[in-house]
Order: sequence, then C-alpha cells, then structure tokens
Amino acid sequence: MSAILLNDRMRSELVHLADAARRRERSRAKALLWLAEGVSVSEVAYRLEVSRQTVYNWSERFRHRARLDLRSRLGDAPRSGRPRTVRGVIDPLIAAVIDKDPRDVGCDASAWSGTTLMRYLAEAHDLAVSRKSVCLALQRLRSRRRSGD
Repeated sequence: MSAILLNDRMRSELVHLADAARRRERSRAKALLWLAEGVSVSEVAYRLEVSRQTVYNWSERFRHRARLDLRSRLGDAPRSGRPRTVRGVIDPLIAAVIDKDPRDVGCDASAWSGTTLMRYLAEAHDLAVSRKSVCLALQRLRSRRRSGD
C-alpha cells in the first residue's frame, strides 16, 4: 500500500519541489519519490527523521487528492479551530483609534492599554481577542510607524 505510481510529469515536478520547495513540501516530495522508487516506508521515515505513520499519511493523502494540483496534494489538510491570529482584523481597528483619547470612543480610561483595547474591540466591534493579540498588534503598529510605512 506504500508504493506510489508517478507519471513522468509528476516525477519531474516532485524532483523540482524536492530541490526548491519549503522544508515541509521538500520532505513530502522526497518521500513520494523514494516510495515510487520502491524504498520501504521504514527507510523513508528513517531518512527524513519522521514516523512511519507520517509517511503513510503523506502517501494516502497524495493518493486521495489525485484531482488537485501537486502543491495541494502535498499540503496539510485544513485544520479546525480558531485561526492562529486575528492580525488582519484587529490591526486596522487599533490603528484607527490608537491616536485618539479612549474617552472619545466610549472607553472610561484616559490612556490606551492592552486591556482597554481588548474591551474596546469587544464592545465596539464584537471581537473577543486576547491581551497578547492586542499587544502584538501594538508592536506591529509601532514598528510600522518607526519604519515610515
């Protein structure tokens, strides 16, 4: 069940990805090429320093995604749960108020803090974000201002 059949075009694309792609895609491309050459799953796992189950998962995912382009066949499946960051959402909202007095936008504080911004985002925009996300957004905004963006 681990052998992979590749046509010439697919083999050529995998060779290219094995040389030029990001690390994750490169490892998966190499695994598929080796499996197509008849290398055992155990040996592929050893060479790439991953578990045999990981190699089986890559192989099965590649087979089941036959209708997709090569990069999609090698990529991770979409993951459930909350996205890693709300960066694209909160940065412009914070940038729009950070130079204003918090009292002008309905807050009861005289200066912005991470907590005050969290409350503002929750009340004004119905966004529940962590204090860490707010602090990271503030760092990004300060960095942009220093660089003149």
